[in-house]
Amino acid sequence: MTDDECKARELAEYAFLEVFADDEIIDETEFLMLKRLALSDGIVDAAERRVLERIFARVDQRSCSAEVWQGIVQLKERFEID
Repeated sequence: MTDDECKARELAEYAFLEVFADDEIIDETEFLMLKRLALSDGIVDAAERRVLERIFARVDQRSCSAEVWQGIVQLKERFEID
């Protein structure tokens, strides 16, 4: 997999600049962007999983809407993200 195909860096940059810059929550728009970046090539590689794991570790069920939390749980289960 080339660097162009792996979106780990873009995920980390987006999380730092957009998701966590002003608050510690992931709203629906931010979650959908993270998901779009991670799935842009149809797979979630090991580097992308590590970044998503770090991002998702910063939020909990109380800091997200029910829909976003369910999306996080589903993404974690589907791609074996801790």
